[in-house]
Amino acid sequence: MAFEELKSKQSVMWGTGPYQNITETITDIHEQVVDRLAPQPGEAWLDLACGTGAVSERAAQLGASVTGVDLAPALIETAQERAQELGLDIDYRVGDCERLELDDGAFDIVSSTCGVMFAPDHEGARELGRVVKHGGRIGLATWTPEGGLAKMFGMMKPFAPAPPEGAGNPFAWGDEQHVQELLGEAFELVLERRVSHLRVPSGEDYWQLFSTSYGPTRTLAESLEDDRREEFHQAWVEFFESNYRSNGEIDHDREWLLVYGIRR
Repeated sequence: MAFEELKSKQSVMWGTGPYQNITETITDIHEQVVDRLAPQPGEAWLDLACGTGAVSERAAQLGASVTGVDLAPALIETAQERAQELGLDIDYRVGDCERLELDDGAFDIVSSTCGVMFAPDHEGARELGRVVKHGGRIGLATWTPEGGLAKMFGMMKPFAPAPPEGAGNPFAWGDEQHVQELLGEAFELVLERRVSHLRVPSGEDYWQLFSTSYGPTRTLAESLEDDRREEFHQAWVEFFESNYRSNGEIDHDREWLLVYGIRR
């Protein structure tokens, strides 16, 4: 099934608001993925669903030759501006991770942090194997189906339209068996569950951050009528205050899966 209409909407949605604010809530994940992949100078690195470039920047600073691809033109524009400011030579492109316009075996390393998991066609994962050379490495960070991000999306679900028929559940990418089914033929995999914490003063602070800067939340909020939007607002605040208040703040524990693989 083609998901062109959905991906067209996603390309706008993820670029809504200052996404860099969200990028900075998962810097620990970026660091762990890059550390695990341990790039060597001159290695060709492909960063998929690269967002505003956090992983691409780290890889380039370590000497890798980096290409960053994202579906959202607004995010690529921000990433390009950041690279220029930092004096980094990174090849950023607007593109679809399910249909990469890149050569077979062109990269030593492929990464994606909380990115490719949101592509609707999970069978598109074959593209990850296609562009990595034999003996090359893959490193992904994906939110688990039982973790804090999945629970947050569960809270949002009653306010959101149903996804298109056949679209994959993004949080299935955090299930070890599903990842083995998608990537195990092409890669020898090591899978490790880890936890990232986001701490904010209150549920209202969390709402203000995500309703202005996180594409899925902002787009959903702006699509609702005023009364329904306020219901969503209150449900959001109550969710975090009831489930994640600890030691005078909101401590959102977000379990994720580190997917590390060697191309067979």
